Amino acid sequence: MHTEHSAVIGAILGTAVGDAIGLPYEGLSKQRGARRFGEPDRHHFFLGGGMVSDDTEHTCLVAQALITSGGDTNQFSRHLGARLRWWLLGLPAGIGSATLKAILKLWCGFSPRHSGVYSAGNGPAMRSAILGAAVDSLSEVKSLVIASTRITHNDPKAEYGALAIALAAHLARQSTPISGDQYLAKLRSFLAGESAEEFLDLIERAVQSAASHESTPSFAESQGWVSGVSGYVYQTVPVVIQAWLQNQQDLQAGVMTVIRCGGDTDTTGAIVGGIIGAHVGKAGIPATWLRGLHEWPRSVSWMERLGQRLTDTLRDGKPGRRALRLSIVGLFCRNLLFFVIVLVHGFRRLLPPY
Repeated sequence: MHTEHSAVIGAILGTAVGDAIGLPYEGLSKQRGARRFGEPDRHHFFLGGGMVSDDTEHTCLVAQALITSGGDTNQFSRHLGARLRWWLLGLPAGIGSATLKAILKLWCGFSPRHSGVYSAGNGPAMRSAILGAAVDSLSEVKSLVIASTRITHNDPKAEYGALAIALAAHLARQSTPISGDQYLAKLRSFLAGESAEEFLDLIERAVQSAASHESTPSFAESQGWVSGVSGYVYQTVPVVIQAWLQNQQDLQAGVMTVIRCGGDTDTTGAIVGGIIGAHVGKAGIPATWLRGLHEWPRSVSWMERLGQRLTDTLRDGKPGRRALRLSIVGLFCRNLLFFVIVLVHGFRRLLPPY
């Protein structure tokens, strides 16, 4: 069984590589993504390397807030809200509209408990795997996920999706794979008292699909998501859970199969990578994927140190530790480069193959 450090570092790095591998395919149908880039088995974003998007950045923000709050829910909410405010000043590319509105509300003086907007986007789900991977108590995981969700989204659907991802990552820490039926039973208990019947029905379909060894793209098609998986949490999370259940010990296969579905591929890749990464650790992540991450100042080694400090903080139970520093100038320059590359990709999409 992997150590706590391994689970947390694996979740962070798994999120990063899934995000980076999926990013060039983001917004493309599965057919056009395959024609444009071929198999999602390596980095295609920039000069044979990859960069991460807001999925990984939010995961790191959550980890930093957990460190400085020591896992206290009220302090965590306050610290994460503050980090999101400053994150926006770095001019991140591709920020979701709900997250943008919520952060603007934070800047206008709304508290993190009241800054969320009514949206069922997948922003909270994309940053919840790290909570399940890092925190031992499921009741604490639930409180932290709810706090994280409501900072940006107050639609219960976003909350159910984020809770489902956090539970999957929490269960992924154990040494042996879990069956779909076991996961579904634990999820029903985890969401007890919530009006989540529609969501649980979708997850049950994902469980049945995985049990029948249906491919993830075929499952997505069977649900009517033919062109790709959208940013709607009731599409994202069932597809992610289906892919995770079939690839619990194979991060590369799990990430590749959700990217083949098309659509919001950086987010689906990031979430699957985070869940499976909590099980396999850094050792289970393709070394070429890690070496190909062209990231600074949020480098692979920096993310490893982040995971180490997070687990040390939660293990010792001592709040108030200093978060890891990042160069503000470095982040701004990195985001400027990222924005330019995204523009180049956007213009390239105007050309064949269609």
